[in-house]
Amino acid sequence: MMKKLNTFKYLKFPALFALALTTLTSCEDVIDLDTAEGPSQLVVDAWLTNQPGEQAIKLTWSQAYFDNNPPKPVTGAEVTVTDDQGKVYKFEDADGDGKYTWGKTTADTLGRVGRTYSLKVVNGTDTFTSKSELKRVPTVDSVVYRHEKWPFEPDKGPREGFVASFYARDIEGVGDTYWIKPVIRGKAVVDKAVNISIAYDAAFGAGAPSDGLIFILPLRESITTDSLYSAGAEVGVELHSITYEAFEFLKQVSEQASNGGLFATPIANVRSNVVNADPNGPKALGFFSTSAVSRMETVIDPEKARPDND
Repeated sequence: MMKKLNTFKYLKFPALFALALTTLTSCEDVIDLDTAEGPSQLVVDAWLTNQPGEQAIKLTWSQAYFDNNPPKPVTGAEVTVTDDQGKVYKFEDADGDGKYTWGKTTADTLGRVGRTYSLKVVNGTDTFTSKSELKRVPTVDSVVYRHEKWPFEPDKGPREGFVASFYARDIEGVGDTYWIKPVIRGKAVVDKAVNISIAYDAAFGAGAPSDGLIFILPLRESITTDSLYSAGAEVGVELHSITYEAFEFLKQVSEQASNGGLFATPIANVRSNVVNADPNGPKALGFFSTSAVSRMETVIDPEKARPDND
């Protein structure tokens, strides 16, 4: 008797049942997309700093959207950076892998706050150029941490551990922009585009009156990304000064990386600040930027952790 009643319940509205069945079946339709490849473009990955030691500029060729192979390096190019005082820094591709470097010892320092740097890349018959000013950066006052237990299972790492954050105050004067990078075991790490953390003065954007203030909490805690830290972890922060043009570039990269779902917008190349001297020549992708860096690290000691939020 129970089985008959249940069957009758679903057959009471046969038109609705048929509509639901048709809808579910239609989800299996195959759509073929035309993904014809366009010409490869030069991709410039040049984020230079005022830190001593090696500076690197990576040159690769763009590739099709569904191509998961490593990008092909651009070799044999001539790469130089010149400051506004006329000093020329020549970058060499010693290993033939598209990574052009300058500086080897701690005495080698390229960046100076307040100076403007010009990039020049000569590849075959094409010459590409770009400019960037090296902006000021505030001092990081401290790196702190507190114990926390997340109510969900993270994709990686422990559910219970420590949230690290930093304290720094934006320099007075509206319009300073920064890139905040977590430091793990002595190395600045940005493993996902969606984890890019940028600031305008001490907040997310120009709309907030945050000039000269301490960075807001979400920015301070952005050095804790996908997982909690464990006791003994070596953590810290690098605060990079960037131009507003670089701020907008990184903002668009982050937005593209998180673009998805029903209302996603079409994917497009993020605008580059690297231009071809020939306006009719091939376009370039990527970005050239110079930054001053403020850095601080610590080791998580449970005895020194701040109290839980609750």
